[in-house]
Amino acid sequence: MQRESLSNHILPVSATMVGVCMTVVSVIQLIPANAVAPWADRLLAADSLFFLASTVLSYWGLRHPKAGSVAEHYADRLFLFALAVMVLVSFVIAFELF
Repeated sequence: MQRESLSNHILPVSATMVGVCMTVVSVIQLIPANAVAPWADRLLAADSLFFLASTVLSYWGLRHPKAGSVAEHYADRLFLFALAVMVLVSFVIAFELF
């Protein structure tokens, strides 16, 4: 039985999360100016770069199966870090707005 690659799961989700981060950055620009908006949009923009790097690493892992396990490992770690940053920013925005 062949083991399914983790990159098959990371690639589509991390690529989608880049779009989610960019959408939230755009929505933050629509809310009235407050204390959270200046740093939240910058942090989410940087977070989209983490998701993009995770996407590239997982794609590399799919394209190069022999050497791709290291790239897949880093893609997984980077994806989890970016997800944690996104959740943290989301909580701060939610508590600031509501």
